[in-house]
Amino acid sequence: MKTNNNDEQRRALSFPGKNIVKATVFIVVSLFISASLLDYLGYLDFNAFAVFKLIPKRDEPRFPYQCDVVQNQTHKIPFSLNLTSRLHPNRSQPSSCPSYFRWIHEDLRPWKETGITRDMVEKASKTAHFRLVIHRGKAYVKRYRKSIQTRDDFTLWGILQLLRWYPGRLPDLDLMFDADDRPVVRSDDFKGQQNKYPPPLFRYCSDDASLDIVFPDWSFWGWAEVNIKPWGKSLEAIKEGNNITQWKDRVAYAYWRGNPYVDPTRGDLLKCNVSENEEWNTRLYVQDWDKESKEGFKNSNLENQCTHRYKIYIEGWAWSVSEKYIMACDSMTLYVKPRFYDFYIRGMMPLQHYWPIRDDSKCTSLKFAVHWGNTHVEKAREIGELGSRFIREEVNMKYVYDYMFHLLNEYAKLLKFKVKVPSDAEEITPDSLGCAATERWRDFMAESMVMSPSEEFPCEMVPSYDFLALKEVIERKANLTRQVELWEDQYFHDLANKH
Repeated sequence: MKTNNNDEQRRALSFPGKNIVKATVFIVVSLFISASLLDYLGYLDFNAFAVFKLIPKRDEPRFPYQCDVVQNQTHKIPFSLNLTSRLHPNRSQPSSCPSYFRWIHEDLRPWKETGITRDMVEKASKTAHFRLVIHRGKAYVKRYRKSIQTRDDFTLWGILQLLRWYPGRLPDLDLMFDADDRPVVRSDDFKGQQNKYPPPLFRYCSDDASLDIVFPDWSFWGWAEVNIKPWGKSLEAIKEGNNITQWKDRVAYAYWRGNPYVDPTRGDLLKCNVSENEEWNTRLYVQDWDKESKEGFKNSNLENQCTHRYKIYIEGWAWSVSEKYIMACDSMTLYVKPRFYDFYIRGMMPLQHYWPIRDDSKCTSLKFAVHWGNTHVEKAREIGELGSRFIREEVNMKYVYDYMFHLLNEYAKLLKFKVKVPSDAEEITPDSLGCAATERWRDFMAESMVMSPSEEFPCEMVPSYDFLALKEVIERKANLTRQVELWEDQYFHDLANKH
């Protein structure tokens, strides 16, 4: 039988062809593996050459690792794999921090010239709930007294997550923390020569008459007692809730739900509720947390409360945790004049991010605010959206950790003593805190646990205000608030003349 010449040629070529294909595949795979390794080590930005950015698979929160063994808090996050060694300097240029970070300098200004001695720190123990020492990347705590609910535990949990987010990047430091509401370090008590060194004391809020150093509150990692999830989850849920009811379709009244019994100013707010005799353009509801707890918190989901065009923020016994949840709702926030401030509100501006409300005539002030919003619909919607965007973009967990990072770094620079771990302090780790927790408390710790270090540098710290710039910011806020009050006075003056 005669063999076809073409078939013989094809068979002859098939063997070297297969070898070439195999060699090509081997080379391509080898190059890909090499490039991936270089990319991981920081010597090559692989994504710069790729059309599609590869997104590494994240571990699902699984907590804790081993409850029968208290492990090092950097478990699964090797100390050597800090940000500097993982990222090439040109790969991730840090952005500037939000403007409210500038207040870190103001909060620490009382100790700028003198520095902070160990004696100053220890004097703050008078009201502190715990002393926190960070030494060589590990956290140690000496507890003085129990806080309300589990504020202290979740604050410490947040600090442990910061150590996991930026492993090996926090300096040694020693501080006192008071987890109660109101500030206690009164500036007037430290003006004389006899007692001119105020104790540095961290807490969740302060006021213009106090020197307490403000720090993000415990609820960023969850408020288990009232079933408020960690901030990252809550923020996503509220964002989805915003999309359920478009702004133009929302109820055209001011909404508030809360506990009116924690302070007289809230009881005063209830007088502004709608009644048979008065219409103050408000819809106010009492929140019974005991009843909610028994019913499984089915009526207190934050994402279901973005249904009104206007939402009221009012302080309780001090600043209120509710602030960030209210302002994330896209509704125009009607912000009752506060006495206290937390760490980010000083970066927000009236008529840009919220509408200021008088605290000494709430009802008329609220009535006018809603009237103005309903007659300036686009502007009211814009104020609501800008306030909500500020919360989403500048108070997300990345910036919460960055604020903690820079505040603690700036504080540590002021320490004039070598940090030592007190003999009666105990090391805390994710396992030591989490294994003792149960039910929602443990669930929220699991949900808020940092699973891998940040892939970005901390934002670049902004400089302090000079005297004139700070004066200008304060005066601008006061002038914008005064402008709203003049509009309000004119409205009721004109209304009175019509009758």
